[in-house]
Amino acid sequence: MPYNRFVEVRAAVADIATEFADHRSERLGRRTLAPGDFTRLERAGFLLTGVPQQQGGLWRGLAESVREYAELVRLLAEGDACVALVAAMHPSVLSFWLAAEPQSDGAEWRAQRARFVDTAREGHWWGTMISEPGSGGDILQTRAKAEPDGDHFALSGDKHFASGSGITSFMITTARVDGSPPELFVVDMREREWDGSTGVTLLTPWNGHGMIATQSHAFRLSGCRAERAASREAFSSAVPVVSQLTPLLFAAVVIGILRNAVGMARERLGARAPALKAYEQVHWVEVTNAAWLAEQAYEGALRAIENNSGGLLAASRAKATIAALAERCLADLGKVLGGASFARDAPFGQWAEDVRALGFLRPPWGLAFEQLLKLDLAQP
Repeated sequence: MPYNRFVEVRAAVADIATEFADHRSERLGRRTLAPGDFTRLERAGFLLTGVPQQQGGLWRGLAESVREYAELVRLLAEGDACVALVAAMHPSVLSFWLAAEPQSDGAEWRAQRARFVDTAREGHWWGTMISEPGSGGDILQTRAKAEPDGDHFALSGDKHFASGSGITSFMITTARVDGSPPELFVVDMREREWDGSTGVTLLTPWNGHGMIATQSHAFRLSGCRAERAASREAFSSAVPVVSQLTPLLFAAVVIGILRNAVGMARERLGARAPALKAYEQVHWVEVTNAAWLAEQAYEGALRAIENNSGGLLAASRAKATIAALAERCLADLGKVLGGASFARDAPFGQWAEDVRALGFLRPPWGLAFEQLLKLDLAQP
């Protein structure tokens, strides 16, 4: 496949993101996702992020693809952050199969990977409903159970933050078989009713203050038929890749919002900028400094992954640092722009909630700092 395929996809995604931005006021008021948005992204080639280059896709390995994927997500976030976050899940999830090559169970796993890759080529979105109430965001603390059900398994347990519900065709999750360590499962969500008749019950529709249109619903699985990942070894070996790619894609969403916010604030200040009061001047400089630092963290993590030089720690640090800086930036922008910045017809208030919500995600703050401490102390 010619390398310029990414250039084509990027151009198409950029056009879609620009159109999204042109209708920002209407989009910020949405509480649900529009299926048509994802159909357009499919046609633009975004789903090829879940397909290897050898099969006509964009995946060339973590080091080669991380910047390209982050660029696509950042562009989308500048148009619609909710769409960007849901879209980011697709390559993050499929990287469990794209990134690993198990030594044992190889034939069965490769056959499963081929089937899953085909679904992406056919136009199906992938997502995740791994998080569980009370787990602290740690997917290894799952209490969900998996019981054999013919050639599949029946899953039972509560899950939340199933972003993209109703849009994604497949969701990954974790569960335990006979109390064993957690394993990865895939739930086919196509044509499933959410009334419990197919093993999936909608507990709570997403109504969060931030990322309000991601449809991150909470579900109860009761004998929900699912397919187990064909290799435990593959699951384990892919985790380091997923743990670098996912934080950078989430960070890309934040960077997209941050660039929007600072750019729009600069436009709004306009001719008023020379007349800013001393207090406002200080906070504006703090905003631009923090935004600059966020960009440095983002670039530094991308380079660390590309150079295979401590990418796991860099990705974790970048995601946490960028989330904190962005939250501070949006708060300080309100001090510079005044109360009008939190009007319903202005995006700053919603962006402030969005970046705060993104800080809580994969992993949430408590788990994030625990992991950062372990990774830092493990350095030579």
